[in-house]
Amino acid sequence: MMTAYSLRLALLASWLITLITGEAIAATFTFVNQCSYTVWPGILSGSGTPELSTTGFALDPGGLVPIAVPYAWSGRMWGRTFCSQDPNSGKFTCVTGDCGSGNVECSGGGAAPPATLAEFTLNGADGLDFYDVSLVDGYNLPMLVVPQNGAGGNCTVTGCIADLNAVCPTDLKVTNDVGESSGGSCVACKSACEAFRDPQYCCSGDYSTPETCRPTSYSELFKNACPRSYSYAYDDGSSTFTCESADYVITFCPTPSSR
Repeated sequence: MMTAYSLRLALLASWLITLITGEAIAATFTFVNQCSYTVWPGILSGSGTPELSTTGFALDPGGLVPIAVPYAWSGRMWGRTFCSQDPNSGKFTCVTGDCGSGNVECSGGGAAPPATLAEFTLNGADGLDFYDVSLVDGYNLPMLVVPQNGAGGNCTVTGCIADLNAVCPTDLKVTNDVGESSGGSCVACKSACEAFRDPQYCCSGDYSTPETCRPTSYSELFKNACPRSYSYAYDDGSSTFTCESADYVITFCPTPSSR
């Protein structure tokens, strides 16, 4: 577990890197791992916004890592699980959430679905931060976003704390049969779009508008378990939140859980 002294050093280093690059600091994102296993967070910056001081790292159980985030940053973050490095090639891969870089750092690569995503746009319209937790690309582990010290907006806690892997429909399951720790159990739950590639589930083709793309039995399963998370593409009304001048804590497995 990271000590208070280590936390201060990590936060100072993150701030210094951001200041050296000339970017004004808008917020601090603090990543916390309450899972009983290591999680490897990945971070992807949006188009036109700078990469953060790290794009991927290991976060041990009980670990806590703060990252300084510049003004007007946008992007997404997620947790990778069941990761390992090939002893011969040195290639780093993950069973869920892999970003395809072959390294612990994602370096501009996004999460391979299914993965639980936290999405942010800082200092957007009216100076507000916009944020959400999305299951549109599926689910791999519980995640909670908690705004702290916000000055305006609704600053609502959001996320998905349910274990959707335990209730994932058979045709959406991703299992890991490698290694004794997984036991062939469900380690991620696909979206119906990813599983079936059907326009009605992907909100594409004839279903590309809010009027034609409606919730399905699959998206409603996600929504009922995690009512504040995005469950399908047009789920904005109950899933996007705003806050002003806040810091954010992103917690994996906010209710302690095992694999």
